[in-house]
Amino acid sequence: MQKPIIIAISGASGSGKSLFTQNLCLKLGQNNQEILVLQEDHYYKAQDHISVEKRADTNYDHPDAFEHDLLADHLSQLLGNKPIQYPSYCYKTHTRLKEFETIKQAPIIIIEGIMLLTQVHLFDYFDLKVFVDTAPDVCLMRRMLRDTQERGRTIESVAKQYETTVKPMYHKFIEPSKNFADLIIPHGGENHLAVDVVSAFLLNPQNGSLIHG
Repeated sequence: MQKPIIIAISGASGSGKSLFTQNLCLKLGQNNQEILVLQEDHYYKAQDHISVEKRADTNYDHPDAFEHDLLADHLSQLLGNKPIQYPSYCYKTHTRLKEFETIKQAPIIIIEGIMLLTQVHLFDYFDLKVFVDTAPDVCLMRRMLRDTQERGRTIESVAKQYETTVKPMYHKFIEPSKNFADLIIPHGGENHLAVDVVSAFLLNPQNGSLIHG
């Protein structure tokens, strides 16, 4: 069986990673490609050992908030054609759920998340590292909409979190990590030219010149 191609899509929260992934999957689907999409957010650490009130104080925009070793194990298992027990995470209770999903390998594996390019020990698993580069003020507006509409947050709590952890952690960890990217994509998930370039690479990974020039 042919080794799966793994692509990491990183960038700030609200940068358009998910939209880019969706558009990429649509493009690849036109070529009848099987795709598995994983979310780094699912690998937030379990916090059952602390109260719900204390969980709210956790810095979720720091690399230590994630269980990247488990992600590495899962990528290794998928490359070995073994199924994984993909974890689930609840944003309202700030901890991992007991339920998990059994997932099998696919020819193309996409994983998206804010801290992927800060984890050098994961790089050996990635055939392509992409950074979605979007202006911070645009990211904030998108995060405001998402967290209030989908995650039951108040505007005040989102704004406070942005100032205390999201913004400083972006400058400390996420922005510098784009130096490790093979491809930096401006204008977020609506950059259809970048979607075409990445899909062409995934359909013909031997043609590395599409990415590296």
